[in-house]
Amino acid sequence: MLQSIRDGSRSWGAKIIIGLMVAAMALFGVESLFSVFGSDPNEVASVNGEPIMRQQVELEVQRALRSGQVPPEQERALRNDMLDQLITQQLLTQYADDGGFYVSDAQLDQIIVGLPEFHDQNGRFSADIFRNRLAGAGYSPVSFRQDLRVDIMRQQLQQGLAFSDFSLPSEQARLAELQRQARSFRYVLLDSDNADIDINVTDEQVQAYYDANQERFERPEQVRVEYVLIDRQAMAAESDVDEDTLRSAWREQNRDADRRVSHIMVTFGDERTREQARDIADTAREALDEGESFADTALRYSDDTASAEEGGDLGVISRGIFGGEFDNTAFALEEGQTSGVVEIDGAFHILQVTEIDAPSFEDQREVLRQNVALNDVNNAFNTKVQQLIDESFAADDLQSVADDLDLTLNQTDWLARGEGEGVLSEPGVLDEAFSDEVLEERYNSEVIELDDDRRLVLRVAEQRDATLISLDEVREEVEQAVALQQRQEALLEQARAMAAELASGNAVDADWQEATNVSRQSDTALPQALVQEVFRMPHPEEGESRYRAIALPQGAALVALDEVSDGEADEQMQGFIAQMAEQLRAQFVIQGLIDDLHRDADIER
Repeated sequence: MLQSIRDGSRSWGAKIIIGLMVAAMALFGVESLFSVFGSDPNEVASVNGEPIMRQQVELEVQRALRSGQVPPEQERALRNDMLDQLITQQLLTQYADDGGFYVSDAQLDQIIVGLPEFHDQNGRFSADIFRNRLAGAGYSPVSFRQDLRVDIMRQQLQQGLAFSDFSLPSEQARLAELQRQARSFRYVLLDSDNADIDINVTDEQVQAYYDANQERFERPEQVRVEYVLIDRQAMAAESDVDEDTLRSAWREQNRDADRRVSHIMVTFGDERTREQARDIADTAREALDEGESFADTALRYSDDTASAEEGGDLGVISRGIFGGEFDNTAFALEEGQTSGVVEIDGAFHILQVTEIDAPSFEDQREVLRQNVALNDVNNAFNTKVQQLIDESFAADDLQSVADDLDLTLNQTDWLARGEGEGVLSEPGVLDEAFSDEVLEERYNSEVIELDDDRRLVLRVAEQRDATLISLDEVREEVEQAVALQQRQEALLEQARAMAAELASGNAVDADWQEATNVSRQSDTALPQALVQEVFRMPHPEEGESRYRAIALPQGAALVALDEVSDGEADEQMQGFIAQMAEQLRAQFVIQGLIDDLHRDADIER
């Protein structure tokens, strides 16, 4: 179907079809086309038919980055991890739904109100803190309740599984005994510096290693990709915003912010006429113009004697407290500004804003500039995206599209599936390069919506099939691997010969190192592989030693196990070990369920 559309894309019929498509998107959104042309391009995976959207992954990535627990340079790996987590969560949620797990609105309300993260200094739930904390974490109240409901259901499921399994007291006691056990031994580390090893790598050995380890030398299917990117943030960065526009945006943003206000009030009625009151107010305003302080002027002229003694200060007010003309005047002033004479409710007022409860203009300058610039380029961005949709659909290349839209044509080196960097590392993007239409038919991809500000189209410039790299290309690597293998085998054989001599009662020339009362939890500089093997050795007879040769990543070791002791009983440690045993057992049970769900699920990504 797409072939015929592309072939006829310049015909009047195609133009009418495309015109109807554009109208549908304008009226009903791009989702209106999915039922006609297939699945949502923003879908990065599906779990038993339920989609996981690119926006979900990006939202979780941004939350993780915002938390500060993940450095920005790990963003690429984080996206893959987050997608894996979302798939597992989806499986557990589906399993919980099928099992009839349920959380009521009343339960949710009780849990939310009880969370200390949303409590004020008095330990009470605060709606303001609740909203602020959610906004800082990228949640709305509705989305938070939805995610919390699902989390609780999954917790109910996992707790039920965990509590269904247990360990016997005798098992816990035996585990504690093994954990506190200590071993004393002697050891010799062997490497090529203290052993006479003859390395002779033959062609036959190289060929044999290459044949036996061909999976190490397979090159996967790869593509070189071209792509163009429209980035609203980049467009905004190049937009000029003048100072007046920034200040206007700042005033608009903070026009309803709470502020501290002072006033001078001159009343009229029984004691003076309106004209007399106006004359007094004008005189007070002239005194301010001549440099008299607001506090002194208020003390001289204001009929509000209580506030006059405080320099006219009315305290911090919110919009709506005084209402009407008072609000219109007070909330139109910037910090430090003084109004003219204003008639409000039977009196003349002069208002001064002494403080605004909002970040200063300078503190907000960069954010304001970015927001104003984004708004300024919004129409240009949408126009350019529409051009990209129209031109990339029918074009036989991307260079012409890039030229027409004044975009940069980016080109990559060879990439396998999942190897993209930058924007190509975002979920599902590089998958488009390996789709049938893009890879086999060599069409431009659909316009990919990375987020609200970025749109991307890619094309495969070149493709090469998966292949086995020839021995000639990797010969040096293979020879090094064979030499290392020979060195390791020679060292281990030497250690075995020494162990056999010692077991027969003969002496060997060895520079023994002592390790006394080493436990499984000891903080030791010894190789971990060495310690693990020592604790696998059988107990020696009283007054005797057990000998073993141990293979290490960089050599070999000869060990003489001299003594095994029970260690000191520690109730606290025993309780901790019992608790850890239960947790590990529970984790194994839950992981077993997750593995089964993954094995039986229909997962596409």
